[in-house]
Amino acid sequence: MEKKNCAHCAERKTERQEKDLSRLIKRLNRIEGQIRGLRGMLENGAYCADILTQSSAAAAALNSFNKDLLSCHVHTCVARDIRNGKDETIDELMDLIYKFMK
Repeated sequence: MEKKNCAHCAERKTERQEKDLSRLIKRLNRIEGQIRGLRGMLENGAYCADILTQSSAAAAALNSFNKDLLSCHVHTCVARDIRNGKDETIDELMDLIYKFMK
């Protein structure tokens, strides 16, 4: 699908429910800690296989975060836009899904 660039895209914002925002931030904080841990392992000469195992766990955590955020996006932004007749949001959603499937 062709990516559409528009001036208002950089200005788009999403207001999230406090519980969703808090959950997503907690996940990112854990992921950030995992990444810092990876750097520490590397700096301290940890065994490559151990670092790769931890890196895989961090990648899985980020993938889980992405799934959660995508679900929030579909239930809020996408649903709202479709109700308002903004069918181009479906193309944007499909682009996101294709990125996840790579």
